[in-house]
Amino acid sequence: MDFMRDLKNGVLLDNPVFMQTIGLCPTLATTTSLSNAIGMGVAATVILIASNVVISALRKFIPDKVRIAAFITVIAAFVTIVDLSLQAFIPSLAASLGLFLPLIVVNCIILGRAEAYASKNKVLPSAVDGVCMGLGFTFALVLMGFLRELLGAGTIAAGIIGTNGIMIPGLSAYPATVMILPAGGFLAMGFIFAALQYIMSKKEGK
Repeated sequence: MDFMRDLKNGVLLDNPVFMQTIGLCPTLATTTSLSNAIGMGVAATVILIASNVVISALRKFIPDKVRIAAFITVIAAFVTIVDLSLQAFIPSLAASLGLFLPLIVVNCIILGRAEAYASKNKVLPSAVDGVCMGLGFTFALVLMGFLRELLGAGTIAAGIIGTNGIMIPGLSAYPATVMILPAGGFLAMGFIFAALQYIMSKKEGK
């Protein structure tokens, strides 16, 4: 097990959002600000690690015919714990994430890693896989949230660094409001995909 290799794959080479193009629904819906992106990323990472560990530990006891139902039950238990914890301790974040936090139960990334990796590997490698894929998902969310908040509101880290965050001269006075609307999510993702494809084509050319 090579942690640095797995981390590089999870964050960059095999990023669940930018390379596998899964988990796009929460990525587009919750990245209107950097604070929302970080909150969703951390919540999903915690659930991914915990569910991977439990599913790996129980992999020999779960009948093959009901494995998907069993995986969803395990994931739902951790989603409920995280959801209730956020409602109790960070209610503003729970309200901002709204329905997309409970919908982590059927998130393609978490269920996919349970089926493709945790159900076939030991506990420690499964935990590492959860960490790496969770960080990759969080990286994608943070990048999207940073870009959309910067262009759409003219601020950085609003709600994290004070109420208004860091105001960017020029952008804060004339923000491109479309970037924090649903269409802005698709625009931001398109720009990032284009940039990644350009970078990869340059590397392949070398």
